[in-house]
Amino acid sequence: MARFFTRERFGQPQALAGMLLLVFLAQCAWLVNRSAPGGEEISRIREGLGQWHGEWIAGTPLAVRSHVWERDHSFDTRHSALWYLIASAPLWVSPVNPGLAHWLADAPYLVFGVLLGASLWYVARRLYGNAGGYVALMLYCFSPGIVRSSAAGFSQPDIGAAWGAFGATFTAIAVAHTLYAPREVVLWNWRRILLLGVSLALAVGSQFSLIVVLLPVTLAFMLHIAPERRSAAAVIWAAAVGISTLLLFASYFFHGRAFWLALRHASFFEISWHAFVLLRAYTNVGAQVGQSSPALILALPAAVITWVLWPRARYFGNTAPLLVSVLLLLLAVGAPHHSGLCLPLVAMSFLFVFVSGIAADMLESRPRNLVTACVWGLLVVNAGWTIWELARARS
Repeated sequence: MARFFTRERFGQPQALAGMLLLVFLAQCAWLVNRSAPGGEEISRIREGLGQWHGEWIAGTPLAVRSHVWERDHSFDTRHSALWYLIASAPLWVSPVNPGLAHWLADAPYLVFGVLLGASLWYVARRLYGNAGGYVALMLYCFSPGIVRSSAAGFSQPDIGAAWGAFGATFTAIAVAHTLYAPREVVLWNWRRILLLGVSLALAVGSQFSLIVVLLPVTLAFMLHIAPERRSAAAVIWAAAVGISTLLLFASYFFHGRAFWLALRHASFFEISWHAFVLLRAYTNVGAQVGQSSPALILALPAAVITWVLWPRARYFGNTAPLLVSVLLLLLAVGAPHHSGLCLPLVAMSFLFVFVSGIAADMLESRPRNLVTACVWGLLVVNAGWTIWELARARS
């Protein structure tokens, strides 16, 4: 235990990151306190509690006790049973009075929000150093869209999908890098394989349409990073997919028929090709990104222009999150309803990593004093504006 609590693991950077995450959690708690359970939230919790109590399979018309399709309920084409089980798990474990029930119902999403922020900081700091980690975490902690999703009473709780997608992508990249080590790769990497499988299950279970992005993206990154170990990469990827499939099957309490029919009714790929020629589709997605993080209105175009014009910025650590976010946003343009609604939120964490990477590179360039003033000025103004708007929030 003493070796774990070392200065390298818990120093000033970790303390500052922890303080920022506490500020983020305080914002979420403020919103939870200002909100009241809505009809969708109550329905989601009841659906999950019914499965925990053995009455039905959430998101399907299956009544467990009679094993027939007799419920007045259609298949949920966007979410798996896992989504409902997560929403209702705290109330199933600890039934409490109505005053605390709302807090318990939001607890999983508060945890997901904090863990996604911690994951974002860890990845950005490993890629770009302390400066990149701080920029990414400040963008995240003062993002109205992230705060709203973590406080589930104010919006659809898609923060689990965002954390799963982020974790799956960067875990796949980390696993691929370890393939160069002279060890028995598959067995040695069992922890990362398990983490990759859990991340995929959380993401796809929270939003079926993410399977279209995550499976090819994770495999492509692993094959690209380890071109000489592609067979090992494919084995690891297949093992992780198998684990995620098993976890999703378990979320249906191993009812094979319910699981199979839920997958058959799932909306994995709802693309309207006509939407790609409509300007309104692009402006709507852009508006969602701007509303989720006002700082990106200025920071993202500047980062993209820098990436295009400055060869030094076009390396894998910057390009990978940009490619994933562009893919997610393009799918959101083509699926403006239902399956595409959460995609801009999922893209936010990748956009924060990309912007922080470009900012970290610029902070090491010749005009570093000017860049420092612009970057930190934008972050401080964004934080102040977010807190001001949060104080005015009403239930």
